[in-house]
Amino acid sequence: MSESKLRDLSMDFSVQIINLVKELKAMHETVISKQIGRSGTSIGANIYEANYAQGKRDFISKLEIALKEASETGYWLELLYRTGYIDESRFKALNDQCTSIRVMLITSCRTAKQNIGSI
Repeated sequence: MSESKLRDLSMDFSVQIINLVKELKAMHETVISKQIGRSGTSIGANIYEANYAQGKRDFISKLEIALKEASETGYWLELLYRTGYIDESRFKALNDQCTSIRVMLITSCRTAKQNIGSI
């Protein structure tokens, strides 16, 4: 998949995370809302930042950070589901999006690492 597709998906996901954070704060949930707000929006920020990386290694590093943030976000989503803050359908929808982004990031990192080896 193209990098622009990954950027678009991560932006859409960030918007959904911000909306979720607003809802969580309205329920007076502050601990997890702060955590998922940071990790969930950091995914897209790092993907966008990778476009202006200072070389291939920096590019890979930004994507790997985005991958770590996506993994953390998956944890917070599951915790929100298990504690009843979000229902199963919302959990599945957000988790599926997060998983898709992780898969794309893994693929992009592998490709970029292979390209380094061929230079």
